[in-house]
Amino acid sequence: MEIHDKVALVLGAIKGIGKGIALELARRGAKVALNYFDWEESLDTLKADMAPFGANVMIVKTNLLDIGGIQTLIQKTLDRFGRLDILINNIERGGWPVVHGPYIPDQWDLEMATTLRAKWWVFQAALPHLKASGSGVVINLSSIAGIVGRSGPASYVFNDGYAAANRGISLLTETWARIGAPEVRVNEIMLGIVETRHGENTRGWGLLTDEQKQAIIAHTLLNRTGRIEDVVAAVCFLIQDAPFVTGSVLRIDGGYVLGGEGVAPMPKGVL
Repeated sequence: MEIHDKVALVLGAIKGIGKGIALELARRGAKVALNYFDWEESLDTLKADMAPFGANVMIVKTNLLDIGGIQTLIQKTLDRFGRLDILINNIERGGWPVVHGPYIPDQWDLEMATTLRAKWWVFQAALPHLKASGSGVVINLSSIAGIVGRSGPASYVFNDGYAAANRGISLLTETWARIGAPEVRVNEIMLGIVETRHGENTRGWGLLTDEQKQAIIAHTLLNRTGRIEDVVAAVCFLIQDAPFVTGSVLRIDGGYVLGGEGVAPMPKGVL
């Protein structure tokens, strides 16, 4: 699907990965609705960065934990741009063990409600309009926490509830691909440690010791954290260059999931 002249709704777009995706879609000629709720201090920078795209950009503040607010966000997008072709379902709230310590009920509930529940309600509200597009695309952003959980070097990074919510996202991706077909393709990008999501540009990363940080890097086959542009490239691939891909999970983790086990040298054998 060509991105030019399509209408995209990008959630969690105030900064980091969401903002990077929104900028690239706008550069490629899409009309983009950007949603945010917190991190208000980053709003002026977002507006300045999106200003060159003029009327092709709309920035909306919405609390996605409010189901009524979700319906309003979708309607504002339709009122402004007349249609909806692309949904970037980039909503999450992850508690770091090193930041939050042991769970309290409010933290658990916030992680579940943001990372999992809000995604479901947004998809439900957007689906009729994505189907009407005839070639709709949904991309769910998730985390390898859904695979590795609170284990290994990531024990300081991924909380139990956040991991459980992310495992649930993969089930939603498969279900939604069935519901959306054939008019809507639904895929998932599962992120590892990325600079603005559990990586070096986050508060939690700064609380890790040098040894803890190095353990994460050493566990990653490509020996680095991910960059925003790594994620943006994957998003554009799934939208534009993967018309026969739906219900799939594309892992962007530099090989973290595989990195715990090396490969022994090939023995000479006995024959």
